[in-house]
Amino acid sequence: MWLIVGLGNPGPEYARTPHNLGFLGVDAIAERARIRVERPEAKSLVGRGQFAGQEIALAKPHTMMNLSGLAVRDLLGRFACSPEEMVVLYDDVALPWGMLRVRQRGSAGSHKGLKSIISTIGSREFPRVRMGIRPDRPVGDLAAYVLRPMRKADLEMAAEMTEQATEAVELILTRGIAPAMNRFNRRIAPPDETGDESNI
Repeated sequence: MWLIVGLGNPGPEYARTPHNLGFLGVDAIAERARIRVERPEAKSLVGRGQFAGQEIALAKPHTMMNLSGLAVRDLLGRFACSPEEMVVLYDDVALPWGMLRVRQRGSAGSHKGLKSIISTIGSREFPRVRMGIRPDRPVGDLAAYVLRPMRKADLEMAAEMTEQATEAVELILTRGIAPAMNRFNRRIAPPDETGDESNI
């Protein structure tokens, strides 16, 4: 059993914001696998089924982003998964729009949802798929930016990224994390990505 978790905020007002790319990634996997993610369970909306020949549970925590760890802790317990059997999909302001990167483990960077998960479950040892949302123009209030509805061009890029995220998760499940990293991490990391944010 694999647990695939997308991070975001519940509610229609957040549905098309950059901070909800994790939810959109889970939706893309659900569509490909024909799984309905609608059952309330473990502080989340959950769906179970088969994807890439594996049994999976798809989940969208409904705790609000900054408390995602509470839902993830319950999800891991509910499905008897270890952190290493969980893949987390989320937006990342450290990466430019359209850049996708796969990591095997590591810190949360500045992402509060990921910080909540790591502090609550007490582990950084879980694969994650990062989807870049760094603005291409100066932004005065980054918090407001990530919660603002995406422009048409951004929505198109988001659709491409969630499709790539689906392919990345499929590769992780079928061949492992290293092949997924080799395929999606070929582009040079942005200069503000420190060693602790490296894809290891």
